[in-house]
Amino acid sequence: MIPRRRFLESLALGAAGAVRPFEARAGRSTSPIRACIFIFYYGGPSHLDLWDMKPSAPAEIRGPLKPISTRVPGLSISELLPESARIADRLAIIRGLHHPMTNHNAAAFAALSGRNPAKGDLELLADDRNDPPCLGSLLSRQLPTTPGLPTFAALPHVMYNLVRLPGQSAGFLGARHEPFQFDSDPSRSDFRVEGLELPENVTLARLEDRRRLLDHVDGESSEGDLRRRRVQALDLVYSPLLRRAIALHREDPRIRARYGENKHGQSLLLARRLVEAGVRYVAVYDHQVNGQLVNWDAHSDIYPRLRNDLVPPADRAFAALVEDLEARGLLDSTLVVALGEFGRTPKINPSAGRDHWPYCFNAVLAGGGIRGGSVHGASDKVGAYPDRDPTTPADLAATVLHRFGLDPESELTDLSDRPYRLAEGRPRVDWFG
Repeated sequence: MIPRRRFLESLALGAAGAVRPFEARAGRSTSPIRACIFIFYYGGPSHLDLWDMKPSAPAEIRGPLKPISTRVPGLSISELLPESARIADRLAIIRGLHHPMTNHNAAAFAALSGRNPAKGDLELLADDRNDPPCLGSLLSRQLPTTPGLPTFAALPHVMYNLVRLPGQSAGFLGARHEPFQFDSDPSRSDFRVEGLELPENVTLARLEDRRRLLDHVDGESSEGDLRRRRVQALDLVYSPLLRRAIALHREDPRIRARYGENKHGQSLLLARRLVEAGVRYVAVYDHQVNGQLVNWDAHSDIYPRLRNDLVPPADRAFAALVEDLEARGLLDSTLVVALGEFGRTPKINPSAGRDHWPYCFNAVLAGGGIRGGSVHGASDKVGAYPDRDPTTPADLAATVLHRFGLDPESELTDLSDRPYRLAEGRPRVDWFG
């Protein structure tokens, strides 16, 4: 292992510029993006076995997997990622992502909000109304609302680790900026969105009559926020845009098959349909395979799990999403971000697994004006710490905000009227253009 001192020294270097060992494909646009799809692989994917392999390291570090060439000359990634290798010229790999949170809940909060939790690295850190908002809720607060559509949607489930995983909620921004939460499997033939289903024998016309009656009874007595939330909820129920977006049965069966007929694949397809309809930010949480709780937290027998359960559906769906967005003319205006809450230990443990490791891991970006075929940052020889150009979740959050045309340094106030910066990091403009 590389000493912690070297890790701290690498942080002091700051951003020394993007590392580009090969010619990158230029981004087509640096105009503000319309949407972001944020894919979160809960449990912590192994960076050493996927995007940042170390084939020259000792066996207990490199593992049994082999690197394969990609469409980008000089860039190799894991043999488990053949679909991503095929579209590598549209991807940017961020190496040297890091934060200090070693537990899932605290690390998830850091990854999803771009901030380290105030309560520290607690094993079962839970949601708190006083918390800073997740990135999607922050965008819900800052971006204009589109009638009939949520600004922020999350799917296909709420994540739990004994308690509700923090980083999924609006925190001090309140209920108005909570995500429109899907909590059903879009790969099921009977997929329905419960919040949009009307009771039996209640038509939209009858619902409108009830709304008018309620408005008449309430008059001006309803609190403003409650009234706004009711209007927003009814707008979604009435919305033909949203109803068309969630009608997966109308999608071309060949496209559905490309994504994979599983919960994660169809979730990414649903995310594409939502941003195509006009939703600005969609968080897709992947921590279940075929309905079972099989996440990326592979402390033992990591290689059968990566080969058989975890990577193939993720690789297939990710590549299908990028190609589908491109084919529809949406890739330039939609930023795709994919990461977990941390990586895995450089050294394989005695149980043939890898443990939590937040000191160096990866994110993968596509679209939104990103320079495709690029690598930013580098880890040391064993993938333990950033060796060059380290990046934090705060930088990633600032980058997403910047790409939406927002100033990460602008402020709002929390529940105690204290000033709160939109993001604590700096936008990585060098990744784009």
